[in-house]
Amino acid sequence: MTCDLEIDNHRPFPFWGYALLGVMVILLAGAIELKMGRLLICKCGHIHFWVGQVASAENSQQIADWYSFSHIIHGFIFYALLRWIGRGKWSLGLCLLLAIAIESSWEIIENTPYVINYYRSQTASLGYTGDTVLNSMCDIACAIIGFFIARYSPVWLTIALVIAMEAICAICIRDNLFLNIVMLIHPFDFIKHWQMGG
Repeated sequence: MTCDLEIDNHRPFPFWGYALLGVMVILLAGAIELKMGRLLICKCGHIHFWVGQVASAENSQQIADWYSFSHIIHGFIFYALLRWIGRGKWSLGLCLLLAIAIESSWEIIENTPYVINYYRSQTASLGYTGDTVLNSMCDIACAIIGFFIARYSPVWLTIALVIAMEAICAICIRDNLFLNIVMLIHPFDFIKHWQMGG
């Protein structure tokens, strides 16, 4: 039994329909973040494509930064998990919509005062003040990019990209998705010391 939505004549719900629902979920997430008090763009008043300095007031405020790679990996993970959970019966559109919903939910949770303060106290992100709505929406876009890379790439290439991105981020900023998860679940002083340059 398929989990696709059905319309007249038992035709499966079209991909563009799922894509439209996904856009609506993203816009809803942005509206919620604005309601939570998140800034639309950096308070500096300008927009940059890339911020390479982690210890910067513009980190997590602009279009992309080192943590954008983590969100691309989110997309890899969502694609693999949803296709596995759906056992091949869930359409690509449904999996994409669910991936967008999960990533959008995380962006909202990530920008709550509790999580922001936890990041500041338990990880290397001492100056973290949360994302702008611009950065948050772009993080969701990165997850979508990762989702489609995983869809159209061989498994070995996706795994190689994960390893490469995690290694490059570890070398360049002493942080990556794996370390981020570890430090959120159970902070280790030696990791925090190393991330702080010790």
